[in-house]
Amino acid sequence: MRVKKSRPLFIEPFDLYLFGRGEHWDLYRILGAHPRSEGGESGFGFAVWAPNAREVHLAGEFNCWAWGEIPLYPVGSSGIWAAFVPGMEPDRLYKFGIRGVSGEIVYKADPFAFASEYRPGTASVTKGLGGYAWHDEDWMARREQAGRYLDRPMSIYEVHAGSWRRRENPVHPFYSYGEMADLLVPYVRDLGFTHMEFLPLAEHPLDQSWGYQTGLYYAPTSRFGSPDELRRLIDICHQADIGVILDWVPAHFPSDFWGLARFDGTALYEHEDPRLGAHPDWGTLIFNYGRHEVRNFLLANALYWLKEFHMDGLRMDAVASMIYLDYSRKEGEWRPNVFGGRENLDAVQFLRDLNTIVHSQVPGAITLAEESTAWPGVSRPVYSGGLGFTFKWNMGWMHDTLEYMRKDPVHRKYHHNSLTFSFLYAFSENFLLPLSHDEVVHGKGALLSKMPGDMWQQQANLRLLYAYMWAHPGKKLLFMGGEFGQWNEWSERCGLDWALLDFPAHRGIQDLVRDLNRLLLEEPAMHRFDHDWRGFSWLDCTDSDASVYSFARTAENAPPVMWVFNCTPVVRHNYYVPCPGEGLWRERLNTDRGCYGGSGAENPGQLQTEYSPWVPGRPSLRLTLPPLAALAFIPQT
Repeated sequence: MRVKKSRPLFIEPFDLYLFGRGEHWDLYRILGAHPRSEGGESGFGFAVWAPNAREVHLAGEFNCWAWGEIPLYPVGSSGIWAAFVPGMEPDRLYKFGIRGVSGEIVYKADPFAFASEYRPGTASVTKGLGGYAWHDEDWMARREQAGRYLDRPMSIYEVHAGSWRRRENPVHPFYSYGEMADLLVPYVRDLGFTHMEFLPLAEHPLDQSWGYQTGLYYAPTSRFGSPDELRRLIDICHQADIGVILDWVPAHFPSDFWGLARFDGTALYEHEDPRLGAHPDWGTLIFNYGRHEVRNFLLANALYWLKEFHMDGLRMDAVASMIYLDYSRKEGEWRPNVFGGRENLDAVQFLRDLNTIVHSQVPGAITLAEESTAWPGVSRPVYSGGLGFTFKWNMGWMHDTLEYMRKDPVHRKYHHNSLTFSFLYAFSENFLLPLSHDEVVHGKGALLSKMPGDMWQQQANLRLLYAYMWAHPGKKLLFMGGEFGQWNEWSERCGLDWALLDFPAHRGIQDLVRDLNRLLLEEPAMHRFDHDWRGFSWLDCTDSDASVYSFARTAENAPPVMWVFNCTPVVRHNYYVPCPGEGLWRERLNTDRGCYGGSGAENPGQLQTEYSPWVPGRPSLRLTLPPLAALAFIPQT
């Protein structure tokens, strides 16, 4: 059916007022394309913000992409152009044809479109919000009561949806949202992870960007299915008691001609000055966080994913690139703020507003920052001067720990402080410990391939790394494939090496991750004071010659968990370790057990504390320390 007419669309003055202030949290219900009826005719209403455009027309497959047939009309002085188009049907491709101040006509995708055509196409699709019937009421009620998750167990399985599993089909290689609901959700539940975090799912034409060059912020990518199919995937996650976190990218956007770049012929979403509006490393553009309408676009988008898709949290990439004006820039390539400093004051205020609004509008939702510097108070409340995030990724812990684990064990005694240093600042923020996708790409190799030694030692080192990560205060995140010891570096072009699970050693690594998650869930001492000194105490951090560490995790009204780490391949017999309490103890977890692929050196049965000259004045346990292994002990009741 060919569509060739339109008429002005009324927008409520109060909606225009809120948009002008940058405070319309449901803006996606006003701008974009929405099914509606007027005067007995059904169709779609279209609205787009293009304040410097001379003309705006709708074009699409319904009128053979012809310019000039379906005009949009200016809505007062708001900068919005809008029209009702009778006869417009759902699931039709369209773009806005915008004549800018120079007279040039550019066809742009709808910034507020709820769907897009399959890549590499870039047209928007007429689709309303829909009326998906959710079945996660119990989860949503419990989430609201859970508050900020600070005292709850949290281990996150990070997923790139396009490469968890792949088909040998160059046109449609991806598993659908429905197939992920049937396969991925039971897999994650079986391993005991509390959450999944998806790399960006907003539409992005370039597979190699992994979603971090977001093209359409309100359109779930069509690679895996429809928006309602994504809703069903999240719904099933919630019914399986798995939270869902979305990677969200407000730090930059691509400069593609069909997207947000110079949207109405001017620098609308970005800064005109490239020292503020262009990212030198990634070839992308930076949002103008000081402009009300741009802030509203992003703030409403954050709420859109949390409200309309029941996402449980948003993780923000490259926060440092937002808050520092001189990020990755040489002298003369950046412009100081009004006080002469290097802080991007508009971006800082945007982040504070974002976290304030998210936590007030969506109780129980969380925000996570990948912030790689020492900016103070990233996860502290806005009212106390912080940025207001729920959690901050602990990039220092990740870097120091991986550097230590790369060392040949014979040299680790010279780098003993690499594992102790993180405890000097472990409670300065609400930290999350990440072993993410960034650590297994671009020539860095898989986690297992980073480990030193022969194949057995590499696998033992990986098991030791995971146990140290789960034992360390802070929430946990592990990228897919790490849970079974992926050998090959991750690539978005192929699926994980699932055939490795045919080998007992790789199944053993997977079993260990499952048991670590079980320990995290079952022992309150392992999670209740993740962000408080009350939950941690050193037992011994001084034996650098043997590369042995020991500490206790504690919680009120709960038994402590005692951890011992032997970071060399030397089996140590009759090794005395200070104990956090007298009495009988038992080995709760041992990464060297045969079922995990280890050598089978254990401390069986009940262990009685002793007083030894090796540990003067304190109770201790006399242990056998297996090679390259971690041990967890709990009181015997």
